[in-house]
Amino acid sequence: MRIEAVTVRPAIAEDIELLADIHDAAWRNAYRGILPGVELERLLGRRGVSWWDAAIRYKMRILVIDVCGATAGYATFGHTRLKHLPFPGEIYELYMDPDHQGLGFGRKLFSATRAALRAAGMPGFAVRVLKENEQAQAFYEAMGGLLYDESVERIGRSDVSVLIFGWTDRPAER
Repeated sequence: MRIEAVTVRPAIAEDIELLADIHDAAWRNAYRGILPGVELERLLGRRGVSWWDAAIRYKMRILVIDVCGATAGYATFGHTRLKHLPFPGEIYELYMDPDHQGLGFGRKLFSATRAALRAAGMPGFAVRVLKENEQAQAFYEAMGGLLYDESVERIGRSDVSVLIFGWTDRPAER
């Protein structure tokens, strides 16, 4: 495959159905067995096409990765929601369609999201990962993330352990 066949770009209105589908497939793949089935279905039900339509209309920062013209994953990012952390930015989500995982596309999307955070004045950033999601942990560690903190969050009726990875990017010296 030629490198031109893989592009990262901002999400557009025409992406909403694909984003909803990727979110659903990626969450089922990542969280089945970690989150109780009822809670997983409830969370998935809240993130359908109308949610993605609103996210794009309200200019949420969303990047998508296209592979040979097909959208294969997405990342959402912006200012940190974790005000106690020393990182100005946060990658809220980075998910690949399960058929595109393990092929290096997530690395490309992560790098593009990191560059977008840096360009938006957020050179340091955090990512939250469910502790039981070992695949995500391994990915963020491979991307250079350092374990910064651990917390417990409530999802529905379940308490889950969350790991917080951090990156402190410094602008290049001139």
